[in-house]
Amino acid sequence: MADPIVATPPPRSATDLFSDPLGAHPLWFKPDLFLSPSFDCEAYIAELRTFVPFDTLRSELQSHLTSLKHELIDLINRDYGDFVNLSTKLVDVDAAVVRMRAPLLELREKIEAFRGSVEGSLVALRNGLKQRSEAASAREVLELLLDTFTLSKSFVYLICSVGFVERVIFLCLKVEKLIKELPSLPADWSSGDVSSAERNAMSNGSSLQSMENGTNVRETQSMLLERIASEMNRLKFYIAHAQNLPFIQNMEKRIQSASLLLDASLGHCFVDGLEHRDENAIYNCLYNSCCSIYTENHSTWTIRMVAGAPGDGLQNDYEQIKQHIEADCKFLLEISSTENSGLHVFDFLANSILKEVLSAIQKGKPGAFSPGRPSEFLMNYRSSLEFLAYLEGYCPSRSAVAKFRAQAVYADFMKQWNIGVYFSLREDVLIVSSSDKFLRLCLQLLSRYSSWLSSGLAARRMGNAGTTSGSEWATSAAPDDFVYIIHDINFLSKEVCGNYLEHVVKLLSSCSADVLDVVEQSILQGGKSLNDLAPLAVKAITDALVDKAVEDLRQVKGITATYRMTNKPLPVRHSPYVSGVLRPLKVFLDGERAMTYLTKDTRNELLHVATTDITGRYYELAAELVNVARKTESSLQRIRQGAQRRAGASSDVSDHSVSDTDKICMQLFLDIQEYGRNLSLLGVQAANIPAYRSLWQCVAPTDKQSSISF
Repeated sequence: MADPIVATPPPRSATDLFSDPLGAHPLWFKPDLFLSPSFDCEAYIAELRTFVPFDTLRSELQSHLTSLKHELIDLINRDYGDFVNLSTKLVDVDAAVVRMRAPLLELREKIEAFRGSVEGSLVALRNGLKQRSEAASAREVLELLLDTFTLSKSFVYLICSVGFVERVIFLCLKVEKLIKELPSLPADWSSGDVSSAERNAMSNGSSLQSMENGTNVRETQSMLLERIASEMNRLKFYIAHAQNLPFIQNMEKRIQSASLLLDASLGHCFVDGLEHRDENAIYNCLYNSCCSIYTENHSTWTIRMVAGAPGDGLQNDYEQIKQHIEADCKFLLEISSTENSGLHVFDFLANSILKEVLSAIQKGKPGAFSPGRPSEFLMNYRSSLEFLAYLEGYCPSRSAVAKFRAQAVYADFMKQWNIGVYFSLREDVLIVSSSDKFLRLCLQLLSRYSSWLSSGLAARRMGNAGTTSGSEWATSAAPDDFVYIIHDINFLSKEVCGNYLEHVVKLLSSCSADVLDVVEQSILQGGKSLNDLAPLAVKAITDALVDKAVEDLRQVKGITATYRMTNKPLPVRHSPYVSGVLRPLKVFLDGERAMTYLTKDTRNELLHVATTDITGRYYELAAELVNVARKTESSLQRIRQGAQRRAGASSDVSDHSVSDTDKICMQLFLDIQEYGRNLSLLGVQAANIPAYRSLWQCVAPTDKQSSISF
């Protein structure tokens, strides 16, 4: 059997000090995105290029490819043995195949016969349904022809009567008094595309009936146009269902001429209604058509204004456009946004104003969108955002603002500003639309810094055996070096959760409360991750100071040799080593770095933790020493008593002199008194440390057990 495939793990650079642990990916690299059906490699690379160098991205992709190859090899090797042994387990397969073939062939013949019968019935059924459908279609066409012929006759009469209004008003000056009070209508109600001969041919001598008293001519005209447009829609509906018939094709030119005349009449009526602020006329026109003539006039004016201004700056252009909107467009915007007006389908703000402004800038000043000149680009971008905010001021509600921002032209307008290219040239100015990328960068920096410190502090606690690549700095650092780390942690955490957070919230004040809450909680979480590392850094300092203190405390073991089996009297002063136990801690706290870069609270915390740990180690060494001395004393006492019994002496004779254990305990008692005085000089009450109280109870004479005094 062939050996399974063996894959070697990918090498790792020895200088890779700040990377993630082996086998893990950086936060910006998400392999799950590759499995998405909508994954776009170009968009993915364009998004990462703003903060990830290409070499780093290529290295990470190669590493991911290597891991995928290893997974493939593992899958092959997992069932490799079963695959190789498969051929040995297949016995008498040919005979089994022969036995199963006969019933399968019989079943296939039956199924094919049944299928042929079903297909024959299905073909017959489809032919019948097809004939029935053709008959229904023919009947529907006949009905449409009759209805279309009737409708076209009435429509021609109506459309021709529209052009006759001017002649009635012009020639019939003596008719009715109310007509004289009405404003004059434009002289040309038709487009140049509709010839006079065509209008005369369609009129058939029809005239406009006399108007009722009190009815506005413009309103009456718009109402009649509304009726004509309604009938035209019906006519177009019928034409759409029978456009290939010869009868309809013969009427095509006639219907097209009527449509052109209707469009021109609607346009003139709409413009005249705007000039005279006639809401009823405008309503009637808007209910049937969004007037292209007004949009074209607005577009021409906007393009001429933008192209005529020097340079690529847009600030002055926007100011002029605002004045134009205020003077000529405000009336239309207000009536189209009136509640229950039914004109919500006309989005003049996006599809007329913003669309034409975008088109004018693209044609007149295409350089305004170029990020190659960062200063001008930023000014134009901010001016554009202010202009959009101005347009949103015409939205009557929050939902209207959301609808305006969801329009395709709004998205096209924002796509013109390539913020990514701008920030590849310049990083010192914030743009709100890219705030999510800046927030992600901020959180990534905080996370990387926290991970770097955490791994280093963990390696220091584990010693050389647990040192990983990139953590060597922590294992070799002196206690004074961690002063800077604690200072940086406290300063950065205070800045992130204080001024920085306030600045970010102020910049994003226009966002919703939910968005602000997510941003605030994310930044506070990053600051908390830093605060959680401060006690670990303090612990690293105290551990180093405690280790230095223990080097002096080990001299406690020499007390046994001093008094064991000697004739030295009871001690009267403390041992020399006591003065050096707290010296490293005092030197550190009084040093320039600690006094300059550590707060008072941090120094007090460090003092409390260090003295508590040192006292605990002192108690452990002293208690072990006293325990061993007492056991040794007990063993010697039993030996002496046995020797006395063998010599015939009385067994109840006891030595009333001071024992070696009493001398050792007295020396330790004098030492811890001096140690307590040294603690007091540092500002620590020894009696408040549980380990010191236990140490006092262990070595103090009987008459001094009740109270601690130095």
